[in-house]
Amino acid sequence: MREEDALKYPAAVGDSSPARHTSTTRVPAGLQPGQLVVARNRKWNGQAHWVVPGRYLGEDRHGWWIFQGTNEFCSRPGAAFYTASDAVLLVPRSGDWVATFYDDAHPSGVRVYVDLAVAHEWTEIRPAVTEFHVIDMDLDVIRMAGRGVFIDDQDEFAEHRVAMNYPDLLVDDIQAAADDLYQAVKAQHAPFDGTDAEWFTKGRS
Repeated sequence: MREEDALKYPAAVGDSSPARHTSTTRVPAGLQPGQLVVARNRKWNGQAHWVVPGRYLGEDRHGWWIFQGTNEFCSRPGAAFYTASDAVLLVPRSGDWVATFYDDAHPSGVRVYVDLAVAHEWTEIRPAVTEFHVIDMDLDVIRMAGRGVFIDDQDEFAEHRVAMNYPDLLVDDIQAAADDLYQAVKAQHAPFDGTDAEWFTKGRS
């Protein structure tokens, strides 16, 4: 966990892991288009969560974009699958979230999937290979074809708030961020306004 997050949300049980590479930072350094980026999530208590490989595309005013193509192998403890459609991941420059965008090929009709998440960290683990880490905070803002926009996993958030001892400030911040993101996705404010289309084109080229 980065120093500013440790100050904001002290006593994270999951922060007892060994120190990471010294290049860990919220802002990536030296990334070049085409490089491998592995998105690695964990829970507040340190439990491993989803691991998703991708290819770095570039950055814009919103943040850093990663292409996650069809037939990539994704896994977490107890589950694994090969992706059935293309996606692009946006890691924002600020804010407690990451967003995954899908096209019409997604089998469940998901178009936007925003994970509430804290402690964004980029770590170069070897030349041309970078890991991106976050702590997944349960809540998701989702836009689906035929269902619209909704906030998901509120029951999981309430359960983990107690079981994992979320700090009160963290709870308030995540709930407020989820509400703001819900409004942004629903109103199609940037970057939820179709900005992802050009990144899909770059990822497929």
